[in-house]
Amino acid sequence: MTELTTREPEAAPGSGGLGANLLFLALAAAAFALAQTAIVPGVMILGHELGASTADVGWVLTAYLISAAILTPVFGRLGDMYGKKKLLVVALALFALGSVIGALAPSIWVLVAARVIQGAGGGIFPLCYGIIGDTFPAEKRAGALGLISALAGIGAGGGLLIGGLLIDHLSWQWVFWSGAIMSVIALVGVLRVPERSIPTPGRIDVVGIALLSVGLTMPLLALSRGATWGWTDARTLGLIIGGLVVLVGFVFFENRTTEPLIDMQVLRRPIVLITNIAMLLFGAGMFAVFSLIPQLAQAPDTGEYGFGMDATGSGLLMVPGSIAMLAAAVVAGRLVARVRAAVPLVIGAFIAAAGFAALALAHGSQGAVVAFTVVTFVGIGLGMAAMPNLIMSAVPAEKTAESTGVNALIRSVGSSIGSQVAATVLAGSIVAGSALPTDSAFSTAFWMAAGAIALAGVVAAFIPKGGTPAAPPATEPELAVALAK
Repeated sequence: MTELTTREPEAAPGSGGLGANLLFLALAAAAFALAQTAIVPGVMILGHELGASTADVGWVLTAYLISAAILTPVFGRLGDMYGKKKLLVVALALFALGSVIGALAPSIWVLVAARVIQGAGGGIFPLCYGIIGDTFPAEKRAGALGLISALAGIGAGGGLLIGGLLIDHLSWQWVFWSGAIMSVIALVGVLRVPERSIPTPGRIDVVGIALLSVGLTMPLLALSRGATWGWTDARTLGLIIGGLVVLVGFVFFENRTTEPLIDMQVLRRPIVLITNIAMLLFGAGMFAVFSLIPQLAQAPDTGEYGFGMDATGSGLLMVPGSIAMLAAAVVAGRLVARVRAAVPLVIGAFIAAAGFAALALAHGSQGAVVAFTVVTFVGIGLGMAAMPNLIMSAVPAEKTAESTGVNALIRSVGSSIGSQVAATVLAGSIVAGSALPTDSAFSTAFWMAAGAIALAGVVAAFIPKGGTPAAPPATEPELAVALAK
């Protein structure tokens, strides 16, 4: 009981305590989000310095994607069971450990193992959402959730810029050292964040975790290798079909177990289900732009597209858009406090779709790319900020980390689909004797992203009214009683 008597009391609305807590939660989220793409500019260097083939280096990206996809809902569920702050500390510690191992890795396979450990950071987002829901007053909650959600997108784009800068001016190892430093600072700060949730102890669903792991690994591996193997290759199709079969089995099992990893009854609630579908489409469109803009910028000037920029320069093109996304997330937080959270989601989707359409029509100059990327990111910021608010308005307080963890998982799956579809469209346009995609291929990829985001807006328009806000934070006596059981 000592922890309860020494823990810092919840900060009053508007006090400096809330701002400091949000800062450390945001730093934790940013560390993981940046790590998604920061190593991408160094892929060629890794192969040279570690003596690895292109296929082996590809596992540095694939291992992180698969590990994070699996561990995100697992950490969300464990956070609801044992305390969100406690599991956030564990997730940050594992992410920092993976970062240090990555920085010191003597071979490509040690680096791949480090990326698997880093994947535990996938739990950071749902745990941050849950802590905000437990500790922030209602009038501050929507904006805080929006900020953390926006960092998922900002970090992915910012990772390309920061990774390029570190690799160009220091070394690829500093991509991992920077992640370790950020996560350790965040961890120290999170220790002062109050734990207000009442843990709901239960049995760890080992079978569910195993089924989810296999069911996600197979199709995600197929998506990451599809362009190399071929989309009609037996390995690609076999992994996709096999993974889907396992995931169907996972759903059946979870419906029949008394303490599931993921509560399917909660996921079937109309608000949660439709929001998750919208997130899948948002993730696909959002990450398509993160793969398209750098390739567009780094391609040599062909007269139709290409600016001949380096990795740092291409990242700088997305800085104005990232700032706009952050501002849009703040606006979305204020809108959510006044209107239904579905409203900024629908508006944001159609703004982003308009930005993608403009990029499809005009991407031949740096000015056009920057301007239309800003429009796109404003829409994405509005939509992404609204979704955790929608999820948390529709689920019980003891299910917030679990449910937002599934939502984050769906974003990861969408991002993998979007990135691979964009890569396939570009690769399919390369003709013999040329190493560059055609201008029309970029236009097609942007149109497809516009279609995905516009469809997300149409889907979101059907989100029903209602939803009960998560229960208020527990009081100290309630926590004492719960933890004494």
